[in-house]
Amino acid sequence: MPDPITESKYISPNHDKQSFVDHLLELRTRIIRSLIIVFAIFLVLFFFSDLIWGFIAEPLLKNLPAQGEMIATEPASPFFAPLKLAIYMAIFLGIPFLLHEMWAFISPGLYSHEKRFAWPLLISSTLLFYSGIAFAHFIVFPIVFKFMATIVPPDILIMPDISQYLNFILKMFFGFGLAFQIPVATLLLAWSGLATAKSIAGKRPYAIIGCFVIGMLLTPPDVISQLLLAFPCWLLFELGIIAARMAENTKKR
Repeated sequence: MPDPITESKYISPNHDKQSFVDHLLELRTRIIRSLIIVFAIFLVLFFFSDLIWGFIAEPLLKNLPAQGEMIATEPASPFFAPLKLAIYMAIFLGIPFLLHEMWAFISPGLYSHEKRFAWPLLISSTLLFYSGIAFAHFIVFPIVFKFMATIVPPDILIMPDISQYLNFILKMFFGFGLAFQIPVATLLLAWSGLATAKSIAGKRPYAIIGCFVIGMLLTPPDVISQLLLAFPCWLLFELGIIAARMAENTKKR
């Protein structure tokens, strides 16, 4: 069987250059398709931006005092806040399509066993990202906003700015979505051979400290919201160790 390294010596420079140009053209096509997909989703969401805003603001509005309300401190905020929300939601909802375009670009360079492994990895990564967003919206936000409303002095009226609130929830969505990728990252370390499940488990004390540091950086300065992110990160780390052990056993077999 010919050696591919030896054969590569007889490939002309023009062939290599053309191949590189073809890759760039395909990459450009994939990027354009991704932008079109996100833009199409944005056009649909923009017409329902008021409904989406009401759904996103519901955890805060439910826990505001009787006289509390959301305000806009800038003249253009009532327009740009729902617009910005629609853009980010289009990106979040377009993640499966974006991952598909990325997969279509890199899959020709993968081996067959890597392709079989990549699909479950992409699907699980997407589901975990959405799970992190759902966990933040349905569990973390109600608890955090209710706690904040109870500790406000009686003579203080809560009137959050819509732009500041939007920046806060988008940061939390992105932070929880990334934090829920811990099992995928752990599995990749074991699958690539950079670490073993045993060595990863040996770093558990550092991982626990890192989970609390992540909770401190990505959440508001209160203990409850930090714990609500730190403990799920810890559990996901343990889940990643279990997945890494299963991957190692499968690889041995």
